[in-house]
Amino acid sequence: MSVKHAISRGVELGRSVIQLGLLKPAGRLAAKFRGERLRVGQPARTVQPQTFLPVRYRYFRMSLRGLAAQLQSGGFRRFGGSGSPRNRAVFLAFGLGVGLIEQQLDDDRRSAATCQEIQAVFTKKNCSPLKSFTSGYKLEDYVIGKQIGKGSNAAVYEAAAPFAVPRDRESDRCSLNDQPSDDGEVANGSLRSPSSSLCIYPLAVKMMWNFGAGSSSEAILRSMSQELVPAGPLAMKQEKEEQIALNGYFGEVPKRVSAHPNVIRVFRAFTADVPLLPGAQEEYPDVLPARLNPEGLGNNRTLFLVMKNYPCTLRQYLEVNVPSRREGSLMVLQLLEGVDHLYRQGIAHRDLKSDNVLLEFDSEGCPRLVITDFGCCLAQSDSSLQLPFNTMWVNRGGNSCLMAPEVVTAVPGQGVVINYSKADAWAVGAISYEIFGQANPFYGAGGLDSRNFQEIQLPALPACVSADMQLVVKLLLRRNPNKRPSARVAANMLHLSLWGRRALANQDSAGMKKLADWLLWRSAVVLLRGCAPSGSSVEVELQRCFLSNLDLEDLRLAVSFLMYGREQGRASIMSR
Repeated sequence: MSVKHAISRGVELGRSVIQLGLLKPAGRLAAKFRGERLRVGQPARTVQPQTFLPVRYRYFRMSLRGLAAQLQSGGFRRFGGSGSPRNRAVFLAFGLGVGLIEQQLDDDRRSAATCQEIQAVFTKKNCSPLKSFTSGYKLEDYVIGKQIGKGSNAAVYEAAAPFAVPRDRESDRCSLNDQPSDDGEVANGSLRSPSSSLCIYPLAVKMMWNFGAGSSSEAILRSMSQELVPAGPLAMKQEKEEQIALNGYFGEVPKRVSAHPNVIRVFRAFTADVPLLPGAQEEYPDVLPARLNPEGLGNNRTLFLVMKNYPCTLRQYLEVNVPSRREGSLMVLQLLEGVDHLYRQGIAHRDLKSDNVLLEFDSEGCPRLVITDFGCCLAQSDSSLQLPFNTMWVNRGGNSCLMAPEVVTAVPGQGVVINYSKADAWAVGAISYEIFGQANPFYGAGGLDSRNFQEIQLPALPACVSADMQLVVKLLLRRNPNKRPSARVAANMLHLSLWGRRALANQDSAGMKKLADWLLWRSAVVLLRGCAPSGSSVEVELQRCFLSNLDLEDLRLAVSFLMYGREQGRASIMSR
C-alpha cells in the first residue's frame, strides 16, 4: 500500500467515524489542533482562550500537505521502507487524524455560514421618529417644561414639539391608572413613571453650559462635538454639519454612532441664545451669561440637544427598587450590548455610571436601559480606541472611580498609548453590583481603588445571583485587560445562560452542531415574537442584538468561559 493510498484510506475512515458518531472524543482531538482548548491550571488562574484558530489550522494543513508530499517523493524510506505493515498502520492512523480534523472544520464552516445568514436577517437600521419633519432646528420650535435633570455641564428640561411627537416605542405608559404621586417620582416604595408628564412632554432638551467655547456656532460645535456622537443623520442642518471643521482636542470630528436600543439618540442639535429657563437663577446662576445674570460667567450662545424624555436614571431607579434575579441579568446584558455596539463603531464612552444610564419600561414592565451623556467619549476615525498618552494633561475620561485599571494606572511618556477597547466593559462589571442591590465596591471613602485593588478583595454578589452572572462580573473586573472578556463575549455568555441552557448541556469545546441548531430555532422564535404586539419588549430587542452580531469565534469563547466556570464550580463543591 502506497503512502498516498494509506493516508487517503485514513481520511475516508476518519470522516466515516465522525458521520456515524462512533468516536465522540475525536472532537476533542480536533480541538487540540484548532488551538481551542483552555489552558487551565490552578483555580486562581484565568481562562486563556485562543483567538487565532484559522491561522493555526491553515499552518497545520500546509504542514500536513508538505509532509505527505515529502513522504511520497521518497522521504518515506527514512521510516524503514514503504511496504512494512507497521508503516502502513502509522500512515493509516495519520490519515485518520487528518480526516477527523477536516470533518470538524467542515462543521465549523457550516456553523460560521449559519451565523452569517442569521446575522444578515437580523441586521437592520433604526430611523429617527422625526425624520419626516423639517422643523425642530430652533429653540422656538419647542414648548419647554420643568427642569428634570442637572449635571456638571448641562441642564435638562422636558419639552414638546407641536410639529412632531416621537412615538418610536409603546413604553411611555400613558394611562390614567398609572398617575404619579405628588412628587412625580416615588409612590408606595417603588419608582413610578410620571406618565402624564411624559405624554405632554415626550421630549427632553439638554442645554449645555458654555464657559469657554465662545459664542459663535462654529466654536461651540467644535468644542462640544463629542455630544454629537449619538446624533441621528438628520439631527443638524446640512450647513451646520459643514461648519464642524476640526475638534481642537482630538484633531478630528468624532464619528456618529448608529441607532441602537440601548444607546441614546439625539433627534436634533442646534445652537441658540441661552434663555432664562425655569429654575435657572436658583439652580445654575453662575453659568448664565451677563445679560441674564450680571455675575454670570457663561457665554451668550450654547448647544441644545433634543432627545426622548425618559422617566428616570438607573441610579434613581435603584434607589427605590431591587430588580429580580432575571431583571438584573437583563439589565446588565443591556449595558453590555450597548457597550459592544459602541466598541464595534470605534467609540469608548469613558464615563459610564448609573447616573449616565436612562431607564424606561417596556410593554411588559421590564426596565429598558439607555446609555447617555457622551461628553467624555473617545471617537476616532481609525476606530483603534487607542489614545496617545504623552503628557499628564491628556484627558483620560470622566469618573475616576470607575476607570479601568489599564486607564487609571497609565503613566504618561513618549510612545505610551491607552487602550480603551475593554475599559467600558470593566465599568459595567462595577455597575453590576448596584443593579443587584449592593453598594458599588469602587465608591465611597472605604471603597476599593481601581489603581491597586486585588481581585480577591471584590465582594461577593448576593447568593440569589446566578453562578453564570457572578462569573461574568468576576471576569469583567479582571485587572489585566488581556484576561478580561470583551463586552461581546460577556454578552454572549449571558445570552447562553438565559436562553441557551439546553444547547450547553453536554457541550464540549469541539461540538457546535447543537449550538447551531439552537441558533436557528432561536431565530425563528424571535422572528415570530417580533410580529406580535409585544415585539418591542426588552427580551426581543436583546435577542435581536445577539443574533445580529453573531460571530462563531466569539460564541466559542463564550462557551469556553461558561464551561470553565461550571467546571470550577463543580470542583469547588467536591472539595468541600
